[in-house]
Amino acid sequence: MLVENNENTRLDSYIASRIEISRVAVQRLIEQNNILVNSKIQKPSYKVQINDEIYMEESNPIDTKIIAQEIPIEIIYQDDDIIVVNKPKGLVVHPANGNPDGTLVNAIMSICKDSLSGIGGEIRPGIIHRLDKDTSGVLIIAKNDKAHINISEQIKNREVNKIYVALVRGQVPENNATIKMPIARSTKDRKKMAVSKTGKEAITHFKVLKRYKNYTLLEVKIDTGRTHQIRVHLSEIGYPVIGDSVYSNGKNEFNVQGQMLHAESIEFKHPTTNKNIKLEAKLPEYFESILKELK
Repeated sequence: MLVENNENTRLDSYIASRIEISRVAVQRLIEQNNILVNSKIQKPSYKVQINDEIYMEESNPIDTKIIAQEIPIEIIYQDDDIIVVNKPKGLVVHPANGNPDGTLVNAIMSICKDSLSGIGGEIRPGIIHRLDKDTSGVLIIAKNDKAHINISEQIKNREVNKIYVALVRGQVPENNATIKMPIARSTKDRKKMAVSKTGKEAITHFKVLKRYKNYTLLEVKIDTGRTHQIRVHLSEIGYPVIGDSVYSNGKNEFNVQGQMLHAESIEFKHPTTNKNIKLEAKLPEYFESILKELK
């Protein structure tokens, strides 16, 4: 990783800004001497300079304390570097307060415990990117640090193409459009996100796949990965995702549990072969059933 800008930024902050891992995880790697700057060990507080060469050494797979659980998960693709799954709605990606187990990570641990990236820390082994609990679809998990770093940088550089399908309330008049509204934590409810002038850049593109009497089926592509981004943006312009209990004023005319938002496909370069890969996750049965009902 060659430093091209951000002169005088802390080493841990710079790396965390380049790939999707926390500063704490970066600091852990620095402490383990797995990060070198110009072939030398530096402290997390080291101020990076233009043309500094940062090398991240692959560490041994983490010995996590997470319990492996046999939770049914559809595997879309798997090799020595990555495992790609179709996450069902209702499944939390990794353990957190209130969800100590029964997560996607617990399921993945039962599939490949001895081969997961350790960059994310003990509770997030292999996790490169996330989907909300009630969003279904394609998700990549890294089996080693090299794959984790490579794909994280692709995401950071907006080289990963993620396509979602969403059923929203109302008839969207535009055939396609782009939403550019910054997103931040809501000042009224800390559990929610909101459009805010002081927020981080968030860009969402959509196009209409089909219009129904009171609903629209959209294909959605995001350039940025802010928390709840698609749900917040679509709600903000007046077309909330069906079933979204947080951003749709509690309306749920189809009595679905969780929002009708599905990560349908993801396209990226393989971290080892550099070959282009496009993987798809079919729509859940309940989603297909509601679409048939609307016809």
